[in-house]
Amino acid sequence: MAVMNVNPTRMEMKRLQGRLKTATRGHKLLKDKTDEMIRRFIDLAEQNKRLREQTEQELCSALNAFAEARAVTDARVVDEAILMPSRKVELVCSKRKVMGIDVPSMQINDSGGELYPYSFLTVTAKLDDSLRGLNNVLLRLVELAETEKTCNMLAEEIEKNKRRVNALENIMIPQLTETIRYIKMKLDESERAATVRLMKVKDIIGK
Repeated sequence: MAVMNVNPTRMEMKRLQGRLKTATRGHKLLKDKTDEMIRRFIDLAEQNKRLREQTEQELCSALNAFAEARAVTDARVVDEAILMPSRKVELVCSKRKVMGIDVPSMQINDSGGELYPYSFLTVTAKLDDSLRGLNNVLLRLVELAETEKTCNMLAEEIEKNKRRVNALENIMIPQLTETIRYIKMKLDESERAATVRLMKVKDIIGK
């Protein structure tokens, strides 16, 4: 490890020792934070996997029910039944903190309108199943989007923290340690040289 270009003085050594202490403490804190973020990331990744599987299953069921409804009922009747939806939803986006990171928080506000905007006499019950399933899928999709975005943001922050930890562990701390050792060695050499000069002066005076 290359030694830093500094003056080998006691003041400089004291300053570098302070930096080394700060860097060591910062390395420990960053490493602990990274470990906790990885734990949170694993939990969220497992939750994201479950949500994705449930969403895909529910979406597939809803689409199958819709296909069955169109198969047993005239397509024009089905299209007319769902042409004018009587229900509106609003997506409210905000932020929340996870390990100091601003991650998205999404919530759906439902207008509370009628889920089935048609007469039950004109269409099959499969269309009811399809609309009910799609309504559930919408809520699930919002939750999935929030969880997946949080996972991505945590993964990016974990990568940044790992780079910082590696820089401290493999570059900064070894460089500071080596520089402090170098300064201490130079100071010891200076002290020995001064001691030798004093002894020679003493011998000369004694003679």
